[in-house]
Amino acid sequence: MTPEMVTTLVQKAIEVTVLISAPMLLVALVVGLIVSVFQAATQINEMTLSFIPKLLSMIVVMVLAGPWMTEMMMDYIIRLYSSIPQLIG
Repeated sequence: MTPEMVTTLVQKAIEVTVLISAPMLLVALVVGLIVSVFQAATQINEMTLSFIPKLLSMIVVMVLAGPWMTEMMMDYIIRLYSSIPQLIG
């Protein structure tokens, strides 16, 4: 196994991780920003007011993007496992 192979494997793993986590993180960021603006406008500083909408929005994203995320992760794992003979030999 050459250093280039290891670099490629790590690069693909990071790429898949970023793509899988991006939808949930972006939705949490947008919802958090909206809730923060609402809290600043109304001067309500309740922690559950920011936690519950983020939690619900991330559940919705998991339901909607879950199949795509699972397919992408399984595709990467299948490609990784099938390339083991080429990596060893």
